[in-house]
Amino acid sequence: MSAASRPTSKDVARAAGVSQAAVSLVLGGKWPGRVSAATAERVREAARALGYRPNLAARDLRTGRTRTALLVVPALTNEFFARVHAGAASVAAAHGFGVLLYPSPEGTGPATDPFASAPAALDGVLASSMAAQALSGIGAGALPLVMLDSDPATGPGTATVNLAIADGMRQAAGHLLELGHRDLVHLAADVDSWTFEVRAAALAASVARAPGARLRTHRCALGVAEAQAAVTALLTSPGERPTALVCDDDLLAAGACKAARRLGVRVPGELSVTGFDDLTLATAVEPELTAVTLPAEEFGARGMAALLSAVDGGTPADEELPVTLTVRGSTGPAPART
Repeated sequence: MSAASRPTSKDVARAAGVSQAAVSLVLGGKWPGRVSAATAERVREAARALGYRPNLAARDLRTGRTRTALLVVPALTNEFFARVHAGAASVAAAHGFGVLLYPSPEGTGPATDPFASAPAALDGVLASSMAAQALSGIGAGALPLVMLDSDPATGPGTATVNLAIADGMRQAAGHLLELGHRDLVHLAADVDSWTFEVRAAALAASVARAPGARLRTHRCALGVAEAQAAVTALLTSPGERPTALVCDDDLLAAGACKAARRLGVRVPGELSVTGFDDLTLATAVEPELTAVTLPAEEFGARGMAALLSAVDGGTPADEELPVTLTVRGSTGPAPART
């Protein structure tokens, strides 16, 4: 091999003392059960020493692959979806895949095909927090599809990867009930999405099991200003104030805390507040938010791993990732009532 020439798989095979077929198996990730671990490491070491890189373009022509996945999300401005993308892109890169990030123009509504023909331009689709019917416009039915944060009973995809959203809401409710709160308000995101329906049902069931507890629901748009306006109206309306607010999102919780502070209502002395997601905002406010922590990057990574398995002809199983409640300063014992 001359100094100016590009190393080939034949060069790697010669350096490792194996066949070209073995090199193809190892560098294609298909060696387990066919090549020994020691031989696989010898091939990888030879490839590193020679500076060998597979000719992906030639391989893609042979296989009909584009080595590109599409990640569809409701919005790019939400930190949660940025973290999902980071996790998904990391796994994709490790397998030689690129990720195109596509925000649905209608949020959780129908997504239109960003290509002349998505099936011709992509190998698979990973869709986060989307309704099943929202993906029909991008030709997802013709591609391997993995759904994130979606109803596994109605999902059209190969598999569904979810977070334990219901359990997260049960943890938040249980925490407040243990602190003695019996007058709770659910500050619910006014978004037509399966994930928010699950949160509402889990919260209602938890409060219903607690003797003497009641739950009211106030819906508002998903934003700090909108939550501030809604909670200001709630706290200044006639009648007894709630002692706890259970919020569907950290943005709503931040807006709730802002409203309370401007009205002189002490958090958590007079009003406890919980968030959901536990993003950067949760520790940027004062007091810091008690929030359900969602492993967003792992979520994206597991979703992409499932998609790549499907692209390779596998049948990945549905998954549910555990979540935890992180207790901070925004929750405390229920105030005594006279």
